[in-house]
Amino acid sequence: MRPMRSSPPKSPPKSADSRSDGAASASAKPGAGVQFLTVPEELAGQRIDNFLQARLKGVPRSRIYRILRKGEVRVNKGRVKAEYRLKGGDQVRVPPIRMAEESAPAVAGDSLRRALEAAILYDKGGLLVVNKPAGLAVHGGSGVRLGLIEALRQMYPNSPFMELVHRLDRDTSGAILVARKRSVLLHVQSELRAGKLGKSYLALAAGKWPRGQKLVEAPLRKNTLKSGERMVIVDGEGKPSTTRFQVEERFKGATLVAAEPVTGRTHQIRVHAQFVGCPLAGDAKYATDEINSAFREFGLKRLFLHSARVACTLPDGTRVDVKAPLPPELDSVLVALRKG
Repeated sequence: MRPMRSSPPKSPPKSADSRSDGAASASAKPGAGVQFLTVPEELAGQRIDNFLQARLKGVPRSRIYRILRKGEVRVNKGRVKAEYRLKGGDQVRVPPIRMAEESAPAVAGDSLRRALEAAILYDKGGLLVVNKPAGLAVHGGSGVRLGLIEALRQMYPNSPFMELVHRLDRDTSGAILVARKRSVLLHVQSELRAGKLGKSYLALAAGKWPRGQKLVEAPLRKNTLKSGERMVIVDGEGKPSTTRFQVEERFKGATLVAAEPVTGRTHQIRVHAQFVGCPLAGDAKYATDEINSAFREFGLKRLFLHSARVACTLPDGTRVDVKAPLPPELDSVLVALRKG
């Protein structure tokens, strides 16, 4: 008979404070073991899905929703839904999440950092106003590894909170609000819901904008084509949508308009412009190839839609009113149109 081997003594179980990342930490690392995070007071009120998205860099949002649905994420030892709002001191259990090497979070390069540093239009009272360049998505996901918010979090590593107040389409440039304090986010978003947030865009519409057409009220509905492309259409069963338009300058075959969305639907300005027969120049989704080809002769290489101004108040009553200058690549198109 073989001699019996004594089993090595078992290590005492780790306490929550000794586990990976520590209970006092509010950061998480994909690929690590089970992690326990304590929610700081300044993040109270944030949704659990957004909390996880900000800390699990490079993890697809779909996976975050999956681990929430399966109950792998626990808050104070209990299951929660994606819309659960955290409280200061909550203990969040984050399960091990393995990430493929190619899915490692992207790092903002020096050129992007320099561009965004130069694009900061306002940074006071816990609010950032950034002049977002066209082509940069506001957040990662759906094939986009790095967005504006991820880049800003890398640029402000000591800022415990950084969240988008609202969104801009990837192809749209201009002013966008980013909150650096939870209180600011909640306050400004309440203004947004109440219709008190000022947003004005400059857009170049193809053709002659109808005289007297200052208000477009057309319900919008999201639609997915057989190809998988997502479109927004005017549909009587869609959500009520309203945009105010003001003619700024007329050209031969084009009209520069100021657009103020009363509601905030996806692609609202673009679809409402198309609805009145004047799709936006350079719009690959809602304008024809013929229209876009004609505007390329004037040097237009992108969608002509720019968030020109944002206005809101801070929680202490401070009024914020910021204008974002038209980028050179759009201004040069107007110069060319004026020359005829």
